[in-house]
Amino acid sequence: MPEVYTLNDLVSREVLDAGEVKPARLAVIGWPIAHSASPQMQQAALDAAGIPARYVRLEVARGRVGEALARMGELGFIGCNVTVPHKLEVMAACDVVDAAAQGLGAVNAVSFEAERTRGFNTDGPGFERAIADEFGVALGALKVVVFGAGGGAGQALAAQCVMQGVARLVIVNRTLDKLWPLASRLQALAPGCELTALSLHDPALAETCLGGDLLVNASSVGLHPGEPSIVPAACLRAGHLVYDCVYQPTPTPLLEQAAARGCRTASGRSMLLHQGALAFQQWFPGSAPLAVMRAALAGASGGR
Repeated sequence: MPEVYTLNDLVSREVLDAGEVKPARLAVIGWPIAHSASPQMQQAALDAAGIPARYVRLEVARGRVGEALARMGELGFIGCNVTVPHKLEVMAACDVVDAAAQGLGAVNAVSFEAERTRGFNTDGPGFERAIADEFGVALGALKVVVFGAGGGAGQALAAQCVMQGVARLVIVNRTLDKLWPLASRLQALAPGCELTALSLHDPALAETCLGGDLLVNASSVGLHPGEPSIVPAACLRAGHLVYDCVYQPTPTPLLEQAAARGCRTASGRSMLLHQGALAFQQWFPGSAPLAVMRAALAGASGGR
């Protein structure tokens, strides 16, 4: 089985499933996608449940998400997960978007149902569960700073924070342009939340971050070799909780920097686990894939 499939492989079942016993019925789409650990845990859950299907990586360029969904629908796919940079583009490409996903502002999973595509979001609740798992504290009890809040994952995480009742939320992006619509939507969701929007270059950023409890990288910065941490060192203090949604390499530049400053750190592998299990339960109601997925993910990462 190829490590990565492309739209050229979605021309027919004969091409897509050549040499395979089980048909490809689920996928994760993104650009790039070769790094994704979703297939390890999703395939383990499919196998454990006795579902005769393969879960594959599908590389889709920007601007071609709608075409990818149409081809998957024609080939009888059950659903797909969606990763960077497509979480906003896919939202516009779906026929129907769940109310919860509309509230979170992005779609990270799709279900193919009765000749329609339904978009939903498991990033927000998956993130909430990951924070509880990693740090033993409820998300709503923390003062949170979200870096990369202008992207699809960042918007969903920021919305989940205010929906869980955080008293203070700081959203950070390279530029402020993408933050104003998000800030308005978040304030409408939770008028009582103390909300601040800052650019990465704002002189007040470091002091503002030092007053927070949890710092989150919701961007893809750190995924590519040579990229520095998105969080300036001056923003970190001992005792901070630092969560990086990027989970490869291990440790990421942010988590290496944060650990050196006495922070408690965790990678996005736990969010990957929880959002993936929640998506699986949407595709296969009544299933309980979390334990199998957790074991598969731990095995794939050498126990980390």
